[in-house]
Amino acid sequence: MKLIAIGRLKSGPEKELFERYSKRLRPSLSVVEISPSKGSVYEQKRRDALSLLEHCPDNAIVVVLDEGGKSVGSVQFAENIRGWQESGRPICFIIGGAEGLDKIVLERADRVISFGVMTWPHMLVRVMLAEQIFRAQAINLNHPYHKETRPD
Repeated sequence: MKLIAIGRLKSGPEKELFERYSKRLRPSLSVVEISPSKGSVYEQKRRDALSLLEHCPDNAIVVVLDEGGKSVGSVQFAENIRGWQESGRPICFIIGGAEGLDKIVLERADRVISFGVMTWPHMLVRVMLAEQIFRAQAINLNHPYHKETRPD
């Protein structure tokens, strides 16, 4: 699995949390960080899109994190992860930059998911993604990390 993201995760609590979850992942999550482009918003989005997609193999399952995507629960996400892994294709998660994603990234995506309708800082999205992948792996292994104890 690979995370391809615009921007660099600097030292601090976000990096510590990301590392806490990502080091537990099997298979591991490799990270490609791309420096944000400069220029007009249109130019930034277009250049960032090309940089993001260049790191995705042609046969990859591309999963884009975008506020306009579909929200899925943790159990559904775990089922998705299992299916993607069973396909034998590489899995690439994409997180865009501050200006969002160009439509060519969204059009290439096999799945566009959202962590809700609120806007999240991109560095926190990385943390949330690593935790949700860890949770998905725990669910798929019947590990007690994930609790299904919501009241009726």
